[in-house]
Amino acid sequence: MNIKHHLTDDILMAYSAGTLPEAFNLVVATHLSMCDECRAAAASYDAVGGAVLEGDEVATISDGALKATLKLISEMPKDAIKTERTYKPGIFPTPLQDYVGGDLDSVQWRSVGMGVKQAVLKTSKEASVRLLYIPAGAAMPDHSHKGKEMTLVLQGAFSDEDGRFGRGDVEIADQELHHHPTAEMGEDCICLTATDAPLKFNSLIPRIAQPFLRI
Repeated sequence: MNIKHHLTDDILMAYSAGTLPEAFNLVVATHLSMCDECRAAAASYDAVGGAVLEGDEVATISDGALKATLKLISEMPKDAIKTERTYKPGIFPTPLQDYVGGDLDSVQWRSVGMGVKQAVLKTSKEASVRLLYIPAGAAMPDHSHKGKEMTLVLQGAFSDEDGRFGRGDVEIADQELHHHPTAEMGEDCICLTATDAPLKFNSLIPRIAQPFLRI
């Protein structure tokens, strides 16, 4: 896989420190499962964090802490304990399959017009994450951003003012970027996109539909 657009150091450090919203964590984890370079960088930040923790003072806990923790675990309902699931290889890497409950055929798509479909995934309220299906040759409405948008390509490719993004590539957009993503011809484009604020559409129809589409 020829990945040209990678995660930034600040995002990898935030992921390692556990300070990213769940929606962005999902995009990062999915990208890491596809990208050897970013996975190695993330491991180095994890190692640095572990070294820092080793240098901290040891905290004391009560004598009954372990017993109380084991008791809470034993009293948890069986359906609350997630067991590891295995999926058949497909378009979605394992971190994303865990959220979807399978691969592409498990997605509950919702039409947003012009052949474009989306599926909003359930995460914490700090940010939102969705799968986008863009038919080959189709374009998303031109827009800018009120916050941060992180888009990972899972199938096909798209191009915009920042360049071309193929499978495994990540585009990181903020308030400075105004773009008009267009899927390449030949293969439908499927992306995983996280945002922490609503998009800013220029045309009227997308603005009217925005509250209903949750984008």
